[in-house]
Amino acid sequence: MTIPTTLFVNAAQTVTCAGPGRARRGAEMREAGVCRGVGLAVQGARIVAVAPDEELRQRYAGASEVDCQRGLLAPGFVDSHTHAVFGAPRYAEHELRATGVPYMEIARQGGGIHSSVRDLRARSDEELFALAVPRLARLAAGGVTTLEIKSGYGLSVHDELRSLRVIKRLADAGPLRVVPTCLAAHEVPLEYRERAHGGDEWISTICEELYPVVQREQLAVFADVFCEPGVFGVEASRRVLEGGRRYGLRPKLHADELHDGGAAVLAAELGAVSADHLAAVSSAGVAALAGSSTVATALPATMLFLGTGRQAPVRSLIEAGAAVALASDFNPGTSPLQAFPLVLTLAVSELRMLAAEAWIAATVNGAAALGLANETGQLAVGYRADIALHAVDDYRALPYWFGERLCFGSWSGGRACHVTP
Repeated sequence: MTIPTTLFVNAAQTVTCAGPGRARRGAEMREAGVCRGVGLAVQGARIVAVAPDEELRQRYAGASEVDCQRGLLAPGFVDSHTHAVFGAPRYAEHELRATGVPYMEIARQGGGIHSSVRDLRARSDEELFALAVPRLARLAAGGVTTLEIKSGYGLSVHDELRSLRVIKRLADAGPLRVVPTCLAAHEVPLEYRERAHGGDEWISTICEELYPVVQREQLAVFADVFCEPGVFGVEASRRVLEGGRRYGLRPKLHADELHDGGAAVLAAELGAVSADHLAAVSSAGVAALAGSSTVATALPATMLFLGTGRQAPVRSLIEAGAAVALASDFNPGTSPLQAFPLVLTLAVSELRMLAAEAWIAATVNGAAALGLANETGQLAVGYRADIALHAVDDYRALPYWFGERLCFGSWSGGRACHVTP
């Protein structure tokens, strides 16, 4: 059976991000493959040609066309760090931080993550799924075509498994590509904190009771841990991640977000796929990441929303040779962001990235942070047809016109996610 061909033509500018199917570093991050007069041919879930419009029309005569309306044709964003399955938002904490109460103090008092845990435990799977569906639709409406979703608001074997099964259901429902991560080590559950060795007990429970079921049901690709002083230290985090690796879960870390606890160094040592946050990373952590395969993922919306006045030292990371990705950290407490293009704005304005670097970080390197750089993140022959159209005529315009809803079409694996009539 012949697979129908669809052409994406009439773009003012095309950002291909084309190149090797791996994380980009240093000067490579400035090479976003920006060109004019170039479109795509898509068959099924794959890109089969990237060429000038007229060449595509000649080669695929009679193919259907998507009119890019003189906009920007680009890869779909890869949002490699989200917590999209949760119940209620946490409005009160936003105001508490404004009065000077720190994030860790809110958590110590039973707020923060623990607030979301209590809420999630009280909700049904159907509620959690129904709440997540429109959130994913809003991410798609900003140009996201692949995203990771973490568990971590269950903090019991039963509720972590419920969360991961909801994530799997979202993945199966499509059209977005969803990559699941087990973040049972998001915090020490309050019921374990009351015990003398509660943190160690919770890690043992994760490794001995939760991970075997996650493997058996294929509920996650990654194991993650909040490696932060006062939560899980370096050696505790090592136990969590090495335990996950025994069950086929690749390691990722919430690393050095609020304090330098040596998490980035641990990530590099373990060969973690990514180390995320890094607002407090040390010079030793920067050097370790630069010398490793671990992707350094910056989450600038989080630090903005927390009002810390501090961001990850992305320029130092790039100049040292680290591969840098960008993600939203979409979650109910510290980054309720569902408009991914704002991440690019913050990358340029707060992280001092060039627009081309931001595009690479949000596509190719985001894919690398999920182990998918040879499948998505660029417009190239053989890659998934993960595509977004934006109502701008220059790749620098999307981070420039911040706060605007400019994406008018997105496709994941050739399936429409968001199309504005």
